[in-house]
Amino acid sequence: MNLDYLDFEQPIADLEGKIEALCNIKDKVDIVQEMEALKVKSGALTKKIFSSLSDWQISQLARHPKRLYTLDYIDSVFDEFTELHGDRSFADDHAIIGGIAKLNDQPLMFIGQQKGRSTQDKLKYNFGMPRPEGYRKALRLMKMAEKFSMPIVTFIDTPGAYPGIGAEERGQSEAIARNLFEMSTLATPIISVVIGEGGSGGALAIGVADTMMMFEYSIYSVISPEGCASILYNDAAKANIAAESLKLTSAHLKKENLIDEIIPEPLGGTHRDPDEAKKLLRDALMEQLHSIVKIPVDQLVQARADKLLGFGKFKE
Repeated sequence: MNLDYLDFEQPIADLEGKIEALCNIKDKVDIVQEMEALKVKSGALTKKIFSSLSDWQISQLARHPKRLYTLDYIDSVFDEFTELHGDRSFADDHAIIGGIAKLNDQPLMFIGQQKGRSTQDKLKYNFGMPRPEGYRKALRLMKMAEKFSMPIVTFIDTPGAYPGIGAEERGQSEAIARNLFEMSTLATPIISVVIGEGGSGGALAIGVADTMMMFEYSIYSVISPEGCASILYNDAAKANIAAESLKLTSAHLKKENLIDEIIPEPLGGTHRDPDEAKKLLRDALMEQLHSIVKIPVDQLVQARADKLLGFGKFKE
């Protein structure tokens, strides 16, 4: 099983390589004990390594090529999903997946950002970087949800909004700003989940929420570690230093009350146990939906406004 181990996972890869080699031996009678001992050792080593990850290592996990993307979750997390397309103005942006879903008999509007694994899919989904028509599609669906009193669930996973000339010509900045403005007063519950990488305004444009959750090994930041390092140190190779300064992990953001809940991940990340990751996400969403739909909409909107105005306060 090729898991595309990261650099800091190499000791784990070496042990699991030995286990796999032993598994391929036809006569396993004499090596059962050795295999079990190696599995125990591998599990203990994995727990040790993942108990003290640096912010840069968590950033690498958030971008892991085998990490679960939005389309990996939809069929397992939701009971039903009907995709809706287009911004009714210019085009259908594949980097934004949206439509009507149902979770435990609760109808909702789902919007998520999608990356791609194969070269063909990366091009189709534009590496998870939405264009303005994607954000306008998201806003159209959010307005529909408001009209029909449906809660909104968004999955955030993008390195940022697409910075191409065409996107800028079609109003990328305005589209993002419009979403921020509209979501701040949208008269329906909003739950957002950072499932991988939450990059800059491209993530915020579907992330103004009543409840913000993050997977344990996801990141959420105003800029990428590489971008920050290029600005501060004139050297993108110092991304590991920048990552520590940005405080972009779920633990840091929860400590500062910038997010509401951390969803635990299977040991080693979502790609290590996809079924467990999907169950954890579904359970977290069900719990939040169950409580948020009971809150009167006017109270919800006021609390959202108070929450937004509370960000950035500091003591001298």
